[in-house]
Amino acid sequence: MATSTVENYLKEILVITLEEDVAKVPMGQVAKVLGVTPGTATSMAKSMERDGWIRYFPRVGVSLTKKGRKLALSMLRRHRLLETFLVETLGLDWSEIHVEAEELEHAISEKVLEKLDEFLGRPRFDPHGDPIPSKGGVIQQLASKPLSEFKKGAGVRIESIVDQDKEFLHFARKSALVPGQIFKITDKEDCADAITLKTPKGKILNLGYRSAEKILALPCEA
Repeated sequence: MATSTVENYLKEILVITLEEDVAKVPMGQVAKVLGVTPGTATSMAKSMERDGWIRYFPRVGVSLTKKGRKLALSMLRRHRLLETFLVETLGLDWSEIHVEAEELEHAISEKVLEKLDEFLGRPRFDPHGDPIPSKGGVIQQLASKPLSEFKKGAGVRIESIVDQDKEFLHFARKSALVPGQIFKITDKEDCADAITLKTPKGKILNLGYRSAEKILALPCEA
């Protein structure tokens, strides 16, 4: 049986794999996301490989085994359903729910999770716009890309927020950078790493590329 630490590692490896479309995730990236040292992450990876959860490639990174991916998808499903419940039912702000869901996801049973999914109307996306894996382990792959990759004049619809940092989510909410919101990119200055957005009502928003990279969108009419 996997410990909560193993479950956290598997989930974060899966998230990075999906978001960046990579086969192997560098250990330094895993360590950064989990807030541990690279040495600690590497030691954990070797232990997880012995237990059959992942494959470890020295100086390259890690990939999930079939067994590891199955559990990782289950944990990601738990996490995103709980985030949805915390926002839609309990009324928590979306900047608060990540940490709360991290605590709850290890304790909830499959029976309760299934009832929760049914109660919520079997949602396909969480409050941040991220796809929720199905009970069978199927997850929808989005064709969205970072705002920073769109050209000047493009119309975009916000799909999801990649960064789960509380302060950034506060900023995104305050700036209406939420799933479903439509913008037009009215200006883009590569030399200044700056992008200017305009809502259908004419509100102007200026973003740096660093922030724009954390916001995924799809093209649309604006």
